[in-house]
Amino acid sequence: MENVLRPLVFVAAALVITVFAGWLLDLLLRKVDTRHPETPLWGLLRRCVTPFRLVLATALLQSVHRRARILPEHSAGVGHVLTLVMIAAAAWLLVRIATAVVDSAYARYAAASPDDARVRRVRTQVTLIQRVVTAVVVVLALAAMLLTFPAMRVAGASVLASAGVLGIVAGIAAQSTLGNLFAGLQIAFGDTVRIGDTVVVDKEWGTVEEITLTFLVVRTWDERRITMPVSYFTGKPYENWSRGGAEMTGTVFWHLDHCAPVSLMREKLALLLKDIPEWDGRAASLAVTDTTPSTIVVRAVVTARNADEVWTVRCAVREQMIAWLAAEHPYALPRVTTTQAEDRPDGPRP
Repeated sequence: MENVLRPLVFVAAALVITVFAGWLLDLLLRKVDTRHPETPLWGLLRRCVTPFRLVLATALLQSVHRRARILPEHSAGVGHVLTLVMIAAAAWLLVRIATAVVDSAYARYAAASPDDARVRRVRTQVTLIQRVVTAVVVVLALAAMLLTFPAMRVAGASVLASAGVLGIVAGIAAQSTLGNLFAGLQIAFGDTVRIGDTVVVDKEWGTVEEITLTFLVVRTWDERRITMPVSYFTGKPYENWSRGGAEMTGTVFWHLDHCAPVSLMREKLALLLKDIPEWDGRAASLAVTDTTPSTIVVRAVVTARNADEVWTVRCAVREQMIAWLAAEHPYALPRVTTTQAEDRPDGPRP
């Protein structure tokens, strides 16, 4: 009976201590978060309570499992399993703490900075840094877990001796992956493209939604996602409409009859833009840019704060101007001439 009750008592005591310590830590973080609303750090650190409980419980069990006689015939195996769990839980806790600190710093910077382009640049860098830190911690944790096995420690010397050859082979085999990895770092710190930028790649217009160390996701206007290797953005030309500022200039074209009232259209354009909230008021103009035997080409230039709004302004101006011409000046719309051509003054055509 003692062989059953003794392990249960120790395990139950470790669990009670773990639950109480986790509750106490969460309570302290909540109180600190309430007293310091200017920073979200303490609220974000509450995500660390679960891995903290796991680390504490594993540490307590590892220190008493022999005294508690938990599976005494497999004491070494139990200690090894607890060591593996401890390493994994510690890595989880470290990643959560690093993520909370980085997210808190970014949130405070985004709230204090009025420059949207700079905020998106920092967001891109922070996202990639978080991924790098997570990858490094995971790799180190896996290496530490493997080194707990005696066979792996014995093989460590031979692995280190052949590390140079293995590195060359791995570099050749993973040349594309390594190229994307370095391209991702170049994008993060070279400020060529950022999360939230409006780009045109392969004749597709969209917004950069996600950037990782190896690929980039562009969300198109019709909600499709285009996944591309980040090396594309360092080796090929593309359009970045958000580079140097999000303001955009758009054009609207009409093919009209030669009798179109261009001066009245200029006045109407000014009136239309006053009722379109997306127009930012920076510029507006209208001019005849080309002519053909049957029509003239009238172009309007409008501006807006970003690519989405300039598209809305262009559509609204095009639609309302056509409706006004059809209602007030129908003669300005293009016509197809079906009457017979008049004779020349010097006589009929031969």
